[in-house]
This record gives sequence, C-alpha cells and structure tokens, in this order.
Amino acid sequence: MENKVKILKTDINQIKLTDLSNTLINKKGLDVAVCNANSLVRSYKDENLQNIINNFDIATPDGFPVAKASRLLYQNNQQRVDGYKIFNHTIDKSIEYGTSHYFYGNSEEVVKKIITKFKNKYPTINIVGFSCPPMLDIDELASREYMDEIIELEPDIIWLSFGFPKQEKLMNLIRYKYNLNSNLVGVGFTFDWTAGTKYKAPEFIANLGLEWILRLIQEPKRLYKRYLVDNTLFIIYLIKQYIEIKSKKD
Repeated sequence: MENKVKILKTDINQIKLTDLSNTLINKKGLDVAVCNANSLVRSYKDENLQNIINNFDIATPDGFPVAKASRLLYQNNQQRVDGYKIFNHTIDKSIEYGTSHYFYGNSEEVVKKIITKFKNKYPTINIVGFSCPPMLDIDELASREYMDEIIELEPDIIWLSFGFPKQEKLMNLIRYKYNLNSNLVGVGFTFDWTAGTKYKAPEFIANLGLEWILRLIQEPKRLYKRYLVDNTLFIIYLIKQYIEIKSKKD
C-alpha cells in the first residue's frame, strides 16, 4: 500500500481505519506496524529498526502525536489509526467473511479473556489458535517450535503482542524465514486493553493527546522514559523536520 509520508525518518501511511481493515480482510502477506512517537524516536536513532519498519507494507499513525505531525507537515486530515481500533474494528468487520485469526504473544490469561469476550460477542468468529510463549529472544520465537502450528494453520491474520520493537523485529524475521501468506500485525498493548486487564483511556481523551497520562499512572516505572524523554525528543525532531520542509519551500 502506497501513499506514505515521512515523519522524522519513518514512512507512515496516510490511511483510514476502515480502509486498513478492508485491506487486511481482502489481501494477504502484509506486514503492518502500528507506530507511536516512541516508535519513531527509536527508529530515528536505530537505522536497522528504521529499515525494518520502512520496508513494511503499512505503518499506521498510532498515537495523537504521530497523526498530528502528519497533519502539520503535509496538510492532510490524518486521524489516529491505533492498534486498539485496528484490532477490534478488523475483528468486527471480518466476521461476515470468515477471516481466520491467530493470537501470538502476551499471557495465556489475557489471550483467553480476549477469546472468551470475542466468542460471546461473535459466536461465529474464526479464531484458529493462539500461542503465549515465555520470555524468549526473537530467534526462539521465530523457531519451528512455535511456527510449525502457525505455518500449518496459515491464518489470514496473525496478531502479535510482544511490544515494540520486539514484535516488529519478530515479524521481519518470520517473513524472512518462512513462506507464510498470513498478514502480520503488531498490536502490542492492545491485547491487555481488549481483555480488560489494563484500563484504556476513553476515545475523547486519546483524541486530545492525553492518553499517555493514564498509561503513565498505570505503569510509571516502565513508561516514564518513553513519555518524558522520547516524547520530548519527538517534538525536537519534529520541529527540525518542519523547519527543513519550510526552508525548502521558501
């Protein structure tokens, strides 16, 4: 899928949620990254990670800062296309098509809650399997021990929840090692929000760019650096890019 714009050093799609869901249901073999400010800052400083994401078929503007940056730099009407909405909206749209889903990552407790929730809401949902490995490195997660079942089932969509950048590196390795026709979508924390094991900020708060406050309150030790350091760097890098674009136009 084309129609990408560069934000910092990462190529981000100009895309709508409904279009992405339709694409995931109707096309095969796609790699999808869901990118927030932290993703773009990490990619800015890590060329290997930057290349991985830029070679994916789709990279969506997950958080308020990335969508806002797209609007600021390119005068478009880009809105947030975040992991939670991608996951739940695509599941909802997929029921009538019989799309098959596989959940890879997170904990068994969380994934089983998601499956129960979806089966209660959508009795005909086509969930073909799940796997919740222990804390392993990427090579182990991409080994035949975990991939044989996935390869045999070849689900239409594999939803990965390992967090950034582990899931993106894993997706890249899986695509390199195996001839797999499934769509790979990294949605990270979305599993926890969908299962209800973590609190998801209301949409109006997220649209104001304040979702990070609730996440920081819930997990201060894990997230303080991301929000206090990386978000500051995102603003600095964005201002630099904005000035560069303006200077080229003048």
